[in-house]
Amino acid sequence: MENAALVTSVILGSLMIFLVIGLIWLVLNIIATWKIFTKAGEPGWKCLIPFYNQYILYKLTWNTTIFWVWLVMVLAASILVNFGSSIAWLGTICNLGVMVIGITGLYKLSKAFGHGVGFTLGLMFLNPIFMMILGFGSDQYQGK
Repeated sequence: MENAALVTSVILGSLMIFLVIGLIWLVLNIIATWKIFTKAGEPGWKCLIPFYNQYILYKLTWNTTIFWVWLVMVLAASILVNFGSSIAWLGTICNLGVMVIGITGLYKLSKAFGHGVGFTLGLMFLNPIFMMILGFGSDQYQGK
């Protein structure tokens, strides 16, 4: 019984650590996105509304039509992957499309602030840090 209690404690402790890290990650992203929106002339509070914040990001960096394509692909992928194998592959294709649009969106965000591919890679792998750099750095929003 003591071993079970120890294992449970370790698992719960690990989960708490992951929860705290996730919350820190989320708060940093919110702060950074707020600053980015402000730099681009949008009210910062718009970053707090799910999906609307993505719409605004696409408005600032790309095209709102692409946002709607992205949203339909996300919804289609989440529905199609739950079907049988006959059409689940369409969900996988939609997921790949979502990934391509997401990476391209990060590249366009990078370009909107005068950066290139290297900064895009930073946005992909260390998103909160590079978003903070965009938000709090000296980079100015240059438009689409």
